[in-house]
Amino acid sequence: MTRTADADFERFVQTQSTPLLRFAEMLCGDRHTAEDLVQQALMRSYPKWHRLDGDQLRYVRRVLVNRFLTQARRRWNNEVPSDPVENDWDQRAVADFAQQVQTREAVLSALAGLTVRERAVVALRYSQDLSEAETAELLGMAAGTVKSTASRALAKLRLAPDLIDSGVGGN
Repeated sequence: MTRTADADFERFVQTQSTPLLRFAEMLCGDRHTAEDLVQQALMRSYPKWHRLDGDQLRYVRRVLVNRFLTQARRRWNNEVPSDPVENDWDQRAVADFAQQVQTREAVLSALAGLTVRERAVVALRYSQDLSEAETAELLGMAAGTVKSTASRALAKLRLAPDLIDSGVGGN
């Protein structure tokens, strides 16, 4: 790869790693798995970087979603999560940190109750702010399927006990 492409890739990693990590965590619900997904997506994108004309973020997102869907299709990957250890290296000091943690956990718990496809649609549509058409293209489905999947997922989230109890969702 050329120096220009390497420098471009380095800039991309520096600016997009945190947003990609947050997106991946929404998809899988686990910080460590999300870190692995982002790393895999970046590793798979690097060799093709010099050929990517246009929106590199779109390409990396697609690789990340495809890796997530592939892993989710596996019945068991021989990994058993240990006690969760919270990485707070990118957390910012806020007045009501406990409430933010509770809300985050409630959202991740509610997302865990969705199917893999529903989680992917919700994460792309509402976390990454993609249109129905962009989400459909990225997931390889019809726009109508994205609409109906998002509708079902949002209905489930509205009824999720963790969100209702935490005051995030509700009636």
